[in-house]
Amino acid sequence: MGTDWEDTPERGGHGRNEEVGHVPVLLKEAIDFLAVRRGGTYIDCTVGLGGHSYEIAKRLGAPGRLIGFDKDLEALRRVRQRWKDVVGGSRLAVGENPGQQADWPKVELRHGSFAELAHGPGPTTDDQVDGILADLGVSSLQFSDPARGFSFQAEGPLDMRMNPQSELTAEQVVNQFDERELADLIYEFGEERRSRRIARAIVRSRPLRSTFQLAQIVAAAARPMNQAERRIHPATRTFQALRIFVNRELDDLRELLERAPQLLKPGGRLVIISFHSLEDRIVKDAMRAGARSGQYQVLTKKPVAPSDEEIASNPRARSAKLRAAEKV
Repeated sequence: MGTDWEDTPERGGHGRNEEVGHVPVLLKEAIDFLAVRRGGTYIDCTVGLGGHSYEIAKRLGAPGRLIGFDKDLEALRRVRQRWKDVVGGSRLAVGENPGQQADWPKVELRHGSFAELAHGPGPTTDDQVDGILADLGVSSLQFSDPARGFSFQAEGPLDMRMNPQSELTAEQVVNQFDERELADLIYEFGEERRSRRIARAIVRSRPLRSTFQLAQIVAAAARPMNQAERRIHPATRTFQALRIFVNRELDDLRELLERAPQLLKPGGRLVIISFHSLEDRIVKDAMRAGARSGQYQVLTKKPVAPSDEEIASNPRARSAKLRAAEKV
Protein backbone atom coordinates (compact mmCIF):
# COMPACT_ATOMS: atom_id res chain seq x y z
CA MET A 1 0.00 0.00 0.00
CA GLY A 2 2.97 2.35 0.13
CA THR A 3 2.20 3.51 3.66
CA ASP A 4 5.86 3.61 4.56
CA TRP A 5 6.48 6.48 2.18
CA GLU A 6 6.97 9.94 3.58
CA ASP A 7 4.28 12.57 3.84
CA THR A 8 5.70 15.05 1.31
CA PRO A 9 4.65 13.92 -2.17
CA GLU A 10 6.55 16.63 -3.99
CA ARG A 11 9.94 16.81 -5.61
CA GLY A 12 12.73 18.34 -3.61
CA GLY A 13 13.08 21.23 -6.03
CA HIS A 14 14.48 21.53 -9.49
CA GLY A 15 16.91 24.37 -9.28
CA ARG A 16 19.34 26.50 -7.43
CA ASN A 17 16.31 28.31 -6.19
CA GLU A 18 16.94 31.01 -3.66
CA GLU A 19 13.26 31.99 -3.48
CA VAL A 20 12.04 28.53 -2.56
CA GLY A 21 15.22 27.39 -0.87
CA HIS A 22 15.66 23.88 -2.25
CA VAL A 23 18.07 22.07 -4.53
CA PRO A 24 17.55 19.26 -7.06
CA VAL A 25 17.05 15.84 -5.53
CA LEU A 26 19.66 13.14 -6.22
CA LEU A 27 21.52 15.56 -8.47
CA LYS A 28 24.91 13.83 -8.52
CA GLU A 29 23.36 10.39 -8.88
CA ALA A 30 21.09 11.49 -11.74
CA ILE A 31 23.96 13.10 -13.66
CA ASP A 32 26.23 10.10 -13.06
CA PHE A 33 23.63 7.64 -14.35
CA LEU A 34 22.89 9.82 -17.39
CA ALA A 35 26.61 9.67 -18.25
CA VAL A 36 26.25 12.89 -20.26
CA ARG A 37 28.18 12.78 -23.53
CA ARG A 38 29.69 15.98 -24.88
CA GLY A 39 27.83 16.98 -28.04
CA GLY A 40 24.90 14.71 -27.26
CA THR A 41 21.17 15.37 -27.23
CA TYR A 42 19.32 15.10 -23.92
CA ILE A 43 15.74 15.57 -22.77
CA ASP A 44 14.84 16.88 -19.32
CA CYS A 45 11.18 15.94 -19.03
CA THR A 46 10.59 18.11 -15.96
CA VAL A 47 12.74 21.24 -16.14
CA GLY A 48 11.22 22.93 -13.11
CA LEU A 49 13.67 25.59 -11.95
CA GLY A 50 16.48 24.17 -14.05
CA GLY A 51 18.75 22.46 -11.53
CA HIS A 52 19.23 19.15 -13.33
CA SER A 53 19.12 20.84 -16.74
CA TYR A 54 21.91 23.21 -15.76
CA GLU A 55 24.22 20.37 -14.82
CA ILE A 56 23.43 18.51 -18.05
CA ALA A 57 24.05 21.64 -20.14
CA LYS A 58 27.43 22.31 -18.54
CA ARG A 59 28.60 18.89 -19.72
CA LEU A 60 27.17 19.01 -23.24
CA GLY A 61 29.26 21.82 -24.69
CA ALA A 62 28.52 23.82 -27.83
CA PRO A 63 27.86 20.80 -30.08
CA GLY A 64 25.16 19.57 -27.71
CA ARG A 65 21.41 20.03 -27.50
CA LEU A 66 19.17 20.14 -24.44
CA ILE A 67 15.39 19.89 -24.80
CA GLY A 68 13.38 20.71 -21.70
CA PHE A 69 9.69 20.20 -21.00
CA ASP A 70 7.52 21.53 -18.22
CA LYS A 71 3.78 21.93 -17.70
CA ASP A 72 4.30 24.97 -15.51
CA LEU A 73 4.52 28.30 -17.36
CA GLU A 74 5.85 30.12 -14.30
CA ALA A 75 8.72 27.66 -13.92
CA LEU A 76 9.64 28.07 -17.59
CA ARG A 77 9.40 31.86 -17.29
CA ARG A 78 11.87 31.83 -14.40
CA VAL A 79 14.29 29.53 -16.18
CA ARG A 80 14.10 31.59 -19.37
CA GLN A 81 14.84 34.72 -17.37
CA ARG A 82 17.75 33.08 -15.59
CA TRP A 83 19.05 31.59 -18.83
CA LYS A 84 18.02 34.47 -21.09
CA ASP A 85 21.30 34.33 -23.00
CA VAL A 86 21.13 30.58 -23.74
CA VAL A 87 17.49 29.68 -24.40
CA GLY A 88 16.64 29.67 -28.07
CA GLY A 89 20.01 28.69 -29.42
CA SER A 90 22.43 31.38 -28.21
CA ARG A 91 25.74 30.01 -26.98
CA LEU A 92 26.22 32.45 -24.10
CA ALA A 93 26.28 30.80 -20.69
CA VAL A 94 24.88 32.41 -17.59
CA GLY A 95 26.89 33.90 -14.82
CA GLU A 96 29.81 31.53 -14.29
CA ASN A 97 33.24 31.42 -15.89
CA PRO A 98 33.32 33.70 -18.98
CA GLY A 99 35.53 31.08 -20.62
CA GLN A 100 32.52 28.76 -20.69
CA GLN A 101 30.37 31.17 -22.69
CA ALA A 102 31.40 29.89 -26.10
CA ASP A 103 30.93 26.29 -25.00
CA TRP A 104 27.22 26.21 -24.18
CA PRO A 105 24.72 23.88 -25.89
CA LYS A 106 21.61 24.79 -27.80
CA VAL A 107 18.76 24.93 -25.27
CA GLU A 108 15.07 24.53 -26.17
CA LEU A 109 12.38 24.93 -23.50
CA ARG A 110 8.90 23.71 -24.35
CA HIS A 111 5.67 24.27 -22.47
CA GLY A 112 3.72 21.04 -22.16
CA SER A 113 3.81 17.52 -20.83
CA PHE A 114 6.64 15.16 -21.66
CA ALA A 115 3.89 12.77 -22.74
CA GLU A 116 3.93 14.72 -26.02
CA LEU A 117 7.07 12.76 -26.86
CA ALA A 118 4.86 9.71 -27.27
CA HIS A 119 2.70 11.23 -29.96
CA GLY A 120 5.10 12.94 -32.41
CA PRO A 121 5.97 14.61 -34.54
CA GLY A 122 8.19 16.19 -31.93
CA PRO A 123 11.60 17.64 -31.30
CA THR A 124 13.35 14.27 -31.55
CA THR A 125 11.87 12.80 -34.72
CA ASP A 126 14.95 13.75 -36.74
CA ASP A 127 17.29 11.86 -34.44
CA GLN A 128 17.36 9.68 -31.37
CA VAL A 129 18.67 11.07 -28.10
CA ASP A 130 21.47 10.16 -25.74
CA GLY A 131 19.55 10.48 -22.50
CA ILE A 132 16.18 11.16 -20.90
CA LEU A 133 15.70 12.41 -17.33
CA ALA A 134 12.37 12.73 -15.53
CA ASP A 135 12.13 14.09 -11.97
CA LEU A 136 8.50 13.38 -11.14
CA GLY A 137 6.01 14.93 -8.73
CA VAL A 138 5.43 18.51 -7.65
CA SER A 139 8.26 21.02 -7.71
CA SER A 140 9.14 23.13 -4.70
CA LEU A 141 8.03 26.21 -6.63
CA GLN A 142 4.53 24.76 -6.92
CA PHE A 143 4.34 23.24 -3.47
CA SER A 144 5.55 26.36 -1.70
CA ASP A 145 2.99 28.69 -3.31
CA PRO A 146 -0.34 28.48 -1.42
CA ALA A 147 -2.14 29.93 -4.45
CA ARG A 148 -1.38 26.76 -6.40
CA GLY A 149 -3.34 24.62 -3.94
CA PHE A 150 -0.94 21.68 -3.66
CA SER A 151 -0.32 21.87 0.09
CA PHE A 152 -2.71 21.37 2.99
CA GLN A 153 -0.29 23.20 5.27
CA ALA A 154 -1.44 26.63 4.08
CA GLU A 155 -4.76 28.15 3.06
CA GLY A 156 -5.24 28.25 -0.69
CA PRO A 157 -7.67 27.50 -3.52
CA LEU A 158 -8.33 23.89 -4.51
CA ASP A 159 -6.45 24.11 -7.78
CA MET A 160 -3.52 21.62 -7.97
CA ARG A 161 -2.91 22.12 -11.71
CA MET A 162 0.71 21.93 -12.78
CA ASN A 163 -0.37 23.53 -16.04
CA PRO A 164 -2.58 26.51 -15.17
CA GLN A 165 -4.06 26.32 -18.66
CA SER A 166 -5.57 22.89 -18.01
CA GLU A 167 -9.32 22.80 -17.52
CA LEU A 168 -9.81 20.36 -14.63
CA THR A 169 -9.09 21.58 -11.08
CA ALA A 170 -9.20 19.77 -7.76
CA GLU A 171 -12.16 21.97 -6.77
CA GLN A 172 -14.16 20.62 -9.69
CA VAL A 173 -13.29 17.05 -8.75
CA VAL A 174 -14.28 17.29 -5.08
CA ASN A 175 -17.48 19.21 -5.83
CA GLN A 176 -18.73 17.51 -8.99
CA PHE A 177 -17.68 13.85 -8.87
CA ASP A 178 -20.11 11.45 -7.27
CA GLU A 179 -19.22 9.64 -4.07
CA ARG A 180 -18.19 6.39 -5.73
CA GLU A 181 -15.97 8.13 -8.28
CA LEU A 182 -14.27 10.09 -5.50
CA ALA A 183 -13.74 6.98 -3.39
CA ASP A 184 -12.27 5.07 -6.32
CA LEU A 185 -9.77 7.75 -7.30
CA ILE A 186 -8.68 8.36 -3.69
CA TYR A 187 -8.10 4.62 -3.30
CA GLU A 188 -6.36 4.14 -6.66
CA PHE A 189 -4.10 7.20 -6.71
CA GLY A 190 -3.69 7.75 -2.97
CA GLU A 191 -3.59 4.12 -1.81
CA GLU A 192 -5.95 5.27 0.94
CA ARG A 193 -7.78 2.41 2.65
CA ARG A 194 -10.40 4.75 4.13
CA SER A 195 -11.31 6.20 0.75
CA ARG A 196 -15.06 5.51 1.03
CA ARG A 197 -15.31 7.18 4.41
CA ILE A 198 -13.38 10.19 3.12
CA ALA A 199 -15.46 10.44 -0.05
CA ARG A 200 -18.67 10.34 1.99
CA ALA A 201 -17.44 13.15 4.24
CA ILE A 202 -16.43 15.26 1.23
CA VAL A 203 -19.82 14.87 -0.45
CA ARG A 204 -21.64 15.77 2.77
CA SER A 205 -19.52 18.90 3.23
CA ARG A 206 -19.91 20.41 -0.23
CA PRO A 207 -19.18 22.94 -1.52
CA LEU A 208 -15.47 22.90 -0.74
CA ARG A 209 -13.33 25.84 -1.82
CA SER A 210 -10.01 25.76 0.02
CA THR A 211 -7.14 23.42 0.82
CA PHE A 212 -7.52 24.00 4.56
CA GLN A 213 -11.22 23.20 4.43
CA LEU A 214 -10.61 19.94 2.56
CA ALA A 215 -7.76 18.94 4.88
CA GLN A 216 -9.94 19.44 7.96
CA ILE A 217 -12.73 17.31 6.53
CA VAL A 218 -10.39 14.50 5.52
CA ALA A 219 -8.58 14.59 8.87
CA ALA A 220 -11.87 14.27 10.73
CA ALA A 221 -12.97 11.35 8.55
CA ALA A 222 -9.66 9.48 8.66
CA ARG A 223 -8.23 9.91 12.12
CA PRO A 224 -4.98 7.95 12.63
CA MET A 225 -5.54 4.64 14.36
CA ASN A 226 -1.96 3.75 15.32
CA GLN A 227 1.52 5.21 15.65
CA ALA A 228 2.47 4.45 12.03
CA GLU A 229 -0.54 6.39 10.74
CA ARG A 230 0.26 9.32 13.03
CA ARG A 231 3.56 9.78 11.20
CA ILE A 232 1.84 11.46 8.26
CA HIS A 233 -1.02 13.93 8.04
CA PRO A 234 -4.38 12.16 7.44
CA ALA A 235 -4.97 14.25 4.30
CA THR A 236 -1.67 13.37 2.65
CA ARG A 237 -2.93 10.50 0.49
CA THR A 238 -6.14 12.28 -0.51
CA PHE A 239 -4.21 15.34 -1.68
CA GLN A 240 -1.78 13.08 -3.53
CA ALA A 241 -4.66 11.30 -5.25
CA LEU A 242 -6.33 14.52 -6.38
CA ARG A 243 -3.08 15.96 -7.66
CA ILE A 244 -2.19 12.83 -9.63
CA PHE A 245 -5.67 12.63 -11.14
CA VAL A 246 -5.91 16.32 -12.05
CA ASN A 247 -2.52 16.27 -13.78
CA ARG A 248 -2.74 12.81 -15.40
CA GLU A 249 0.62 12.07 -13.84
CA LEU A 250 0.58 8.27 -14.12
CA ASP A 251 -0.86 8.32 -17.63
CA ASP A 252 1.90 10.70 -18.74
CA LEU A 253 4.55 8.51 -17.09
CA ARG A 254 3.27 5.37 -18.81
CA GLU A 255 3.31 7.13 -22.18
CA LEU A 256 6.89 8.29 -21.65
CA LEU A 257 8.05 4.81 -20.64
CA GLU A 258 6.35 3.25 -23.65
CA ARG A 259 8.03 5.68 -26.03
CA ALA A 260 11.48 5.86 -24.41
CA PRO A 261 13.03 2.78 -26.08
CA GLN A 262 12.32 4.27 -29.52
CA LEU A 263 13.64 7.71 -28.53
CA LEU A 264 16.96 6.50 -27.13
CA LYS A 265 20.05 5.70 -29.14
CA PRO A 266 21.87 2.44 -28.36
CA GLY A 267 23.77 3.19 -25.20
CA GLY A 268 21.38 6.01 -24.31
CA ARG A 269 20.26 6.29 -20.70
CA LEU A 270 16.82 6.62 -19.10
CA VAL A 271 16.82 8.02 -15.55
CA ILE A 272 13.61 8.43 -13.53
CA ILE A 273 13.27 9.92 -10.04
CA SER A 274 9.96 9.08 -8.37
CA PHE A 275 8.44 10.15 -5.06
CA HIS A 276 5.82 7.55 -4.20
CA SER A 277 5.23 3.85 -4.63
CA LEU A 278 2.74 4.15 -7.52
CA GLU A 279 5.30 5.88 -9.74
CA ASP A 280 8.19 3.68 -8.65
CA ARG A 281 6.23 0.49 -9.36
CA ILE A 282 5.39 1.65 -12.90
CA VAL A 283 9.03 2.58 -13.59
CA LYS A 284 10.37 -0.68 -12.14
CA ASP A 285 7.94 -2.82 -14.14
CA ALA A 286 8.65 -0.95 -17.41
CA MET A 287 12.42 -1.25 -17.04
CA ARG A 288 12.23 -4.94 -16.14
CA ALA A 289 9.92 -5.60 -19.10
CA GLY A 290 12.38 -3.76 -21.34
CA ALA A 291 15.23 -5.90 -20.04
CA ARG A 292 13.27 -9.12 -20.70
CA SER A 293 12.55 -8.01 -24.28
CA GLY A 294 16.19 -7.12 -24.92
CA GLN A 295 15.64 -3.34 -25.10
CA TYR A 296 17.33 -2.36 -21.84
CA GLN A 297 20.07 -3.20 -19.46
CA VAL A 298 18.80 -2.18 -16.02
CA LEU A 299 21.51 -0.22 -14.18
CA THR A 300 19.84 -0.13 -10.76
CA LYS A 301 19.02 -3.51 -9.27
CA LYS A 302 17.48 -1.62 -6.36
CA PRO A 303 16.31 2.00 -6.44
CA VAL A 304 18.91 4.58 -5.45
CA ALA A 305 17.88 6.59 -2.40
CA PRO A 306 19.26 9.90 -1.10
CA SER A 307 22.12 9.81 1.35
CA ASP A 308 21.62 10.71 4.99
CA GLU A 309 23.54 13.91 4.30
CA GLU A 310 21.20 14.92 1.47
CA ILE A 311 18.11 14.21 3.55
CA ALA A 312 19.53 16.26 6.42
CA SER A 313 20.08 19.25 4.11
CA ASN A 314 16.91 18.74 2.06
CA PRO A 315 14.20 16.82 3.99
CA ARG A 316 11.89 16.75 0.97
CA ALA A 317 14.33 14.37 -0.70
CA ARG A 318 13.67 11.56 1.75
CA SER A 319 11.03 9.73 -0.30
CA ALA A 320 12.91 9.95 -3.62
CA LYS A 321 13.82 6.79 -5.55
CA LEU A 322 15.99 6.75 -8.67
CA ARG A 323 15.99 4.01 -11.30
CA ALA A 324 18.06 3.91 -14.47
CA ALA A 325 18.37 1.77 -17.59
CA GLU A 326 20.53 1.80 -20.71
CA LYS A 327 19.24 1.16 -24.23
CA VAL A 328 20.85 -2.00 -25.65
